[in-house]
Amino acid sequence: MGSYFAKKKEERANRRAYELLMRETHGSSPKDRAKRLGKSVWENRFFYASLIPAMILLLIFAYEPMYGVILAFKRYSYKLGITGSPWVGFVNFNELFEQEEFWSAFRNTFVINLLKLGVSFPLTIILAVQINAIRSKPYKTFIQTCVYLPHFVSWVVVSGIIFSLFDESSGPIYNFLLSMGIKTNVFGDGNQFVSLLVLSDLWKEVGWGTIIYLAALSSIPPEYYEAAEIDGANIVQQFFCITLPELMPTMSIVLLLRVGSLIGGGFDQIYNLYNSQVYDKGDVIDTYLYRIGIGDGNFALGTAAGLFESLSNLVLLIGAAIIIARIKKKVE
Repeated sequence: MGSYFAKKKEERANRRAYELLMRETHGSSPKDRAKRLGKSVWENRFFYASLIPAMILLLIFAYEPMYGVILAFKRYSYKLGITGSPWVGFVNFNELFEQEEFWSAFRNTFVINLLKLGVSFPLTIILAVQINAIRSKPYKTFIQTCVYLPHFVSWVVVSGIIFSLFDESSGPIYNFLLSMGIKTNVFGDGNQFVSLLVLSDLWKEVGWGTIIYLAALSSIPPEYYEAAEIDGANIVQQFFCITLPELMPTMSIVLLLRVGSLIGGGFDQIYNLYNSQVYDKGDVIDTYLYRIGIGDGNFALGTAAGLFESLSNLVLLIGAAIIIARIKKKVE
């Protein structure tokens, strides 16, 4: 493996030398950086112009409704509206934190998403590496199509399939497990229901998650593997010494995004599958928020729950970014 690491060391040295040369040539003062930025924007003005429609949509549907977050600090009245309703400070949050159902939903959300992350994250990488190793292009295209397809199936349809598979009278999976002496009750037992959520999410999304890793794998120079083979490295050694290090930047970004959504998400899946019998394990913040905010019409309390969910994800995201940055600094 000496040739591979020698090449990587040489690349890092060349990159540092290039950065130093650019600083000396073009300067590093704020004025110089502003000039380079302005020049870059002008040279790519048509690309930036193509972003305008997307930015307009983002402003209308993402930023403009944000003013509604003030409902979390008001006692909402249908007659007075959002702006006319009286301010109550943190009363809604105090009421929210006193509810046992909220903390149960908060705990369930974190546990379910953590289990999904722990199972799907490594399996997605493994699947991407296996697909990338296929040499036959038609077969590779066929496999990619098969693993991508579940992502485009609605959770409404998937839930209907799952109900049919685990039906106690005619469900093939239920009857198969029963014939082996395993009695299942995935829609009545909380722990089994959580397992169902993790496995069904894995089936639906693991293939779609390989796209970004396949793009990263395609950018790895084949010379690295050729040098490793000359040094006598086997497939396993090549994976841990070449593939995995080269995937680290992509893995860091994906992990960062996943950690930033540990508190929340999964509403479509859980809402279409759960029932009152599994609330103790399957009720999450989004379904709880839907029940109290939309079902009960308590928009202020629902907004407070949504705001707390967003702030929790923000804290997790910042914390994960700091940890990853420190780890990356130590590795380098």
